[in-house]
Amino acid sequence: MGDKFMGYWRKDGSVGVRNQIAIIPSVFCSAKVAERIAYQVPGSVYFRHPVGCSQVGEDLEVTAKTLIQIGKNPNFAGVVVVGLGCERFSPYELAQGIAPTNKMLETVVIQEEGDSLGAISQGVKYAREMQQIASRQQREEADVSELVIGLNCGGSDMTSGLIANPALGIASDKLVSQGGSSILSEITELIGTEEILARRAINETVAEEIRQTIYRTEQKLERQTAASSNKNRTHLISKGNYDGGLSSVVEKSLGSMKKSGNAPFSGVVQYGHRLTSKGLFLLDSPGHDGEVTTGEVAAGAQIVVFPTGRGTPTGFPGVPVIKITGNPRTYEKMKENIDINVGQVMTGEKTMQQMGEEIYREILEVASGKLAKAEILGHDEQFCITRLP
Repeated sequence: MGDKFMGYWRKDGSVGVRNQIAIIPSVFCSAKVAERIAYQVPGSVYFRHPVGCSQVGEDLEVTAKTLIQIGKNPNFAGVVVVGLGCERFSPYELAQGIAPTNKMLETVVIQEEGDSLGAISQGVKYAREMQQIASRQQREEADVSELVIGLNCGGSDMTSGLIANPALGIASDKLVSQGGSSILSEITELIGTEEILARRAINETVAEEIRQTIYRTEQKLERQTAASSNKNRTHLISKGNYDGGLSSVVEKSLGSMKKSGNAPFSGVVQYGHRLTSKGLFLLDSPGHDGEVTTGEVAAGAQIVVFPTGRGTPTGFPGVPVIKITGNPRTYEKMKENIDINVGQVMTGEKTMQQMGEEIYREILEVASGKLAKAEILGHDEQFCITRLP
């Protein structure tokens, strides 16, 4: 048995680290109604998005799967699905996808309620009833093996790959060694590392999946840059990364992969799919911060840990995002946004191993109820479902 945390056990056997009510629109047309419902019910969060209709094929399928898996995430005690009524991805299909978790679940359809006011009123009624029930649930002890963390980064500088990412890798290794799960992603920022990562695969099948996942992304980027009408748009890393001391996407990739530590890769998970086993996984996702975090939460992550050298305030609805930085100056400037100053390694105050242990302990504390700074400030910008060309 491993370390423990205090979480919320769900009927499907999963464990949440938060106990909120999710208000999920099935289509962008019902996003404002979902927002108004959430505003009237403390302890609820809503998921604004611009998709759910006028999509076809696999693009729509990824949207559908992602919304379903977000609703199934154990951080949510209940879900109110809000639909318009004529969208391609039916609100009833969304609700049916979530239903196997046996969590509290209701559906509100604007066209059936008559107007947005009626839908808001009905949605608020459902959400309040759920919140009353959820408020009586107590945290209970759970083994660390029940945790799934997402590994993401943004606004990187030279300290990210040298300090913050390796320290997070130490924490990730400790979690995985005790039966927990960790998800590495940002495939656009892993180009050039495929053979290094493949050598850590549990078998040759997983190794080839890792190679092909990164290769497909590289081919896609080559097509996009070749067709660009503005060559200033073809850089694979942001201007802020260059300003922070990174020289190329290769340097960025070598630092980015360090978030995953040294554990073996158990598999590759596709976007909109949930993990079906434990261990370290690679998520097939673009490098956009929001798309990555959304994919990780859909895969089952209850917490996301986010190194940032330049600094960023963003968070995710209903899922704590722990910010760490390897840059002491960034920490001093953004203390209200960043949870852990890993830059203490640079100043000689602590070792890399000590900071990895501190990150790991912070994960357990946040899993047991401590609020991350992004939660306290209400940041929820990272919900963003990827689109397929």
